[in-house]
Amino acid sequence: MCWSAGADLVMGSAITAVGIASVASVRRINDLPMALLPVILGAHQLVEAVVWQGETGDVSAGTAEIAREAWAVIAFPLLPAFVPLAVLAAQWPLARGRERVRATFFIVLGLVVAGALGHALVSRPVDAEICGNTVRYSVGIPGAPWVIAGYLVATLGSLLLARDRLLRFLGLVCAVGAAITMRLWFHAFASTWCAVAAAASVIVLWWVRSRRPAPPGSAGSSPGPVSELVR
Repeated sequence: MCWSAGADLVMGSAITAVGIASVASVRRINDLPMALLPVILGAHQLVEAVVWQGETGDVSAGTAEIAREAWAVIAFPLLPAFVPLAVLAAQWPLARGRERVRATFFIVLGLVVAGALGHALVSRPVDAEICGNTVRYSVGIPGAPWVIAGYLVATLGSLLLARDRLLRFLGLVCAVGAAITMRLWFHAFASTWCAVAAAASVIVLWWVRSRRPAPPGSAGSSPGPVSELVR
């Protein structure tokens, strides 16, 4: 995710703060899942800060194991299932015909990938080691190339083919960022995914604040920001 425990802690805190602002800005209840994405990404980096500390012996072995498992659960089964569902929720009820069929395909694919990855996590321990300026994780996923391809199609595909232009832009930023991050990882053993997560989180906040409230009484409408829902 980031190049050090300190960077993960700082970036994770900043991204989580952006996520909280996104959730507080929601005016359509259907937008809430997408608004939660930065919170998930921020929490993911905060968890990895503990993984770093586990590898350097600054936290107990038990805490480090829990952190590794939590990191893997978010990275592997959660995101491919969550992102397509969040995209469909954001487009509901405007999505029609082919859009719903396409969204359903991404959701089903994401759930299949999440199931395969979840099974791998249950069956095998999650190992981590510091390698250069990154943490390398090892899970042992059967049919890894196919699973990775399905993961990318479900997450990036659902965004790139969304009806909303900002969600498509989000997908483009994530796709380009992932390609750059992977190249740096392979050639320099340095992770810059936290920078991509930060950019994605700002785009999500921008998207949430650009959304108009749904007409009163329509599906997906809410009486105002999420904070007002508990009043």
